[in-house]
Amino acid sequence: MTAVEYPEISTLPAALQEALSTHRANVYRMVAHSHGMGLSFLTMADAMLQTNSVPFPLRELAILRVGHVYESPYELHHHERFARAVGLGEDAIAAAATGAGEGLGREEAAVLRWTDQLLAEHTLSDTARKEALELFSVTQLADFVLTVGFYQLVCNFLNTFEVTTDGEG
Repeated sequence: MTAVEYPEISTLPAALQEALSTHRANVYRMVAHSHGMGLSFLTMADAMLQTNSVPFPLRELAILRVGHVYESPYELHHHERFARAVGLGEDAIAAAATGAGEGLGREEAAVLRWTDQLLAEHTLSDTARKEALELFSVTQLADFVLTVGFYQLVCNFLNTFEVTTDGEG
C-alpha cells in the first residue's frame, strides 16, 4: 500500500492518459499526479534509457549506487534486473551497495567514486573531472552527471510516495 493512492487514469489530462498507455510502471502512474510536469518527466525517463551516451553497464552501475544511497527498494528492484540484462557483472552489482570498487575494472570503480562524489559534494573535483574526461567524452560526462541527478530525483519521489512494485506485471 502506498502513502498516496495512484491517480484514477480516466481523470487525468488526455496527454497523460495516452502516455500511461506505454508507461505502465508504478513510478509513472504516481508521477501522473503532476499534471504539469508528468509528461516532461516521462520524456526525460525515456531519454535516460534510450538516448543516453553512457555505456549501459556503467549507467546501470551509477543508477544502482544512487538507489542504494537513497535506500530505494523500488529503484533497486528494477535496475538490478536491467543491470544484469545489459551485462553488468554480479561483483559490480554487489559493489553498488557499498561504493567500494576494489576488484572491479578501472571504469566501474571510477563510476562508483564519481557517483559518490556527486552525491556527497554535488560536483566533481578537478581531479575527478579530469579522470572522467580521460574515460568519457564530454557528452558522456554530461549524460553521466544528468543520470546521477535524475535518479536522485526519482529516488526522492519513490521514497516520498512509498511507491512499490505491487501490481506491476
